[in-house]
Amino acid sequence: MSSIEQPLITLALSKGRIFEDTVPLLEAAGIQVPENPESSRKLILATSNPYLRLLVVRASDVPTYVQYGAADIGIAGKDILYEHSKEHPGGLYQPIDLDIAKCRLSVAVRKGFDYEGAVKKGARLRVATKYVNVAREHFARKGVYVDIIKLYGSMELAPLVGLADAIVDVVSTGGTLRANDLVEVEDVWPVSSRLIVNQASLKTKGQYLQPLIDAFAKASQGNSHE
Repeated sequence: MSSIEQPLITLALSKGRIFEDTVPLLEAAGIQVPENPESSRKLILATSNPYLRLLVVRASDVPTYVQYGAADIGIAGKDILYEHSKEHPGGLYQPIDLDIAKCRLSVAVRKGFDYEGAVKKGARLRVATKYVNVAREHFARKGVYVDIIKLYGSMELAPLVGLADAIVDVVSTGGTLRANDLVEVEDVWPVSSRLIVNQASLKTKGQYLQPLIDAFAKASQGNSHE
């Protein structure tokens, strides 16, 4: 019997679609999650593997938990990871695009707003978004002058009440935009979720982390062909 006990591995992820799309990947690796974070108030969930636990955190906080070692690995969208890396460069290893929770970052405006005309005239646009760096770089590439207004939620309100001319936000089905009389006018990025790993954990727990990373890679391969 080995005198070295297997360390606990902590996986950080968010509720909603990322959690739902991660469960099948865990199951493919032989790991079950008995509790659903949507119905449980627990923020730390046990799994069928006694050496793996889940941290349920806000999507935007997942990279922070992983980078500072509170979690060994995590799953976060490309959009969140890009914004995080701009403010906190280094410290995260991104070995796999899991190709789950797929959506897109888009520019949207209220119906009737002449976006193309405003761009052609060189108008300075007010753009509301929580993806400040992505938006700034997107409009800079197009040569469009913008004032970025940072919001954390209910982005669709901004054009409706005159706070902004446009928004940059994640779109999945487009239902929320349509319900609020907004239309997409430009794609910015396709978005999917990625596995991220704390670099120190990879060194100290590598022999235990690598089989899990490999299992995620194998399980996610089918997603890229769907």
